[in-house]
Amino acid sequence: MSATRVLVVDDNPTNTKLLTFILGRRGYEVASAEDADRALEVIAEFKPRMILMDVQLPGMDGLSLTRLLKSRPETRDIVIVAVTAAAMKGDEDKAREAGCDGYITKPIDVADLAARVHALIGPGVAEASS
Repeated sequence: MSATRVLVVDDNPTNTKLLTFILGRRGYEVASAEDADRALEVIAEFKPRMILMDVQLPGMDGLSLTRLLKSRPETRDIVIVAVTAAAMKGDEDKAREAGCDGYITKPIDVADLAARVHALIGPGVAEASS
């Protein structure tokens, strides 16, 4: 049985390491990208079931990338969760309007993140086999 794939798109290496660690421990196969251009390359090869998308990225921002992915038949079914530190009133609505399927604020609550990912895409391999 193969692991469920998750792509972390974040330009902060510390955030990427944390998210990769949390999800990897729960059996997900995790890849990362530091910007939209790299994310598009990784998506084409890795074919993730979910993307944890930082809203503020260098170059194309996370919501613009989400709109692009949701407009393409080959990527529109990927579950995308916006992840942001700059949470202001109305930001979750903007993320949902862009096509995000979920919204998580930083700092990351480890238990909450795992529960949300599980609720949206199911367990990783480690959870499925236990």
